Amino acid sequence: MPVSISDRSSLGVGIVGLSASGGWAANAHVPALSRLAGYELRGLVSSSAATAKAASDKFGVDLAFDNVHELAEREEIDLIVITVKVPEHRQLVMTALDRGKAVLCEWPLGNGLEETEQLAEAAEKRGLRGFVGLQARSAPTIRYMRDLIADGYVGEVLSTSLIGSGGTWGATVDERNAYTLDRANGATMLTIPFGHTIDALAMVLGEFDDIAVTTATRRRQVVDSGSGSAIPMTAEDQIAVSGLLESGAVASLHFRGGISPGTNFLWEINGTAGDLVLTGNSGHLQLADTELRGSRAGSALAVMAPPRRYELVPRDKFGDAPRAYNVACAYAQIRDDLNSGTAVAPTFAHAAGRHSLLERIRATGSNRCESR
Repeated sequence: MPVSISDRSSLGVGIVGLSASGGWAANAHVPALSRLAGYELRGLVSSSAATAKAASDKFGVDLAFDNVHELAEREEIDLIVITVKVPEHRQLVMTALDRGKAVLCEWPLGNGLEETEQLAEAAEKRGLRGFVGLQARSAPTIRYMRDLIADGYVGEVLSTSLIGSGGTWGATVDERNAYTLDRANGATMLTIPFGHTIDALAMVLGEFDDIAVTTATRRRQVVDSGSGSAIPMTAEDQIAVSGLLESGAVASLHFRGGISPGTNFLWEINGTAGDLVLTGNSGHLQLADTELRGSRAGSALAVMAPPRRYELVPRDKFGDAPRAYNVACAYAQIRDDLNSGTAVAPTFAHAAGRHSLLERIRATGSNRCESR
């Protein structure tokens, strides 16, 4: 009889998409898991037998396969982590669910709302835990901001404004990220950096009620930084969303493709009693290096570091892998949810709700301002 998750001394993890040549799984998931109690990386899937063997040797993982079916059959694996490109998510997640495994899938969960809802329904029908990698909401600073707002630090929230740079979707693109230029692949500026950020904003301030949207693809050709050839872009590289939150606060967000020499992330929250300002080096809030400052009663802005109790994992363990830190915090929440039955980490059902908002934004956007 299979051992239940609650009976394990540590959760056995299998990563789909782990490569010896690098990538997000190697640079974020492996450092996160290796520095957390309660997890053991036991398996991996790569694109071929040769690359699986190379990853097995590099990371010291015994179970290495070139397909997810073999990984999902192993009793040693409790949680399957999907870290490949978005168009592959649905099939891989369904295979894991069909074999009774809990799943953590990178965001976006599905390629569009329909796929995401199908996956959320599949997990619910099978009574399995499905988690999604919206790790910005696990970050200590974002959770601290949520509590500051709830505790009345700024008083009644009057408005919030946010500007962010997508990094990709600018003048050039590398080979690894070229697929994100095609809107049909579901890995766009709208779904990835904007999606992570608006999820964090909604956690801190509440959901949107009314929205007005303008989107545009201002660059229809992007240069491949390796070959110098032109690649067409159909994904939006300008996203402007404004409206009212359910609280009545006015919200305004603008994301633009590429990197700015000026501001790459700025989020202000203005209230009747004070203000909060979050700045960062990237519009990808889920991995950005950020600083929170606050002001009350007109005083000068002062740095407000989250108290140590917000660190689900000691930050000083991640000096050599800072982008893995929020992923580690998410894994800590997932571990507790699996072992203790709590419901803190974002689930497939949550992902369906967030995709629904993004679909509303996509459908509402005019996207009429394309350059020639």
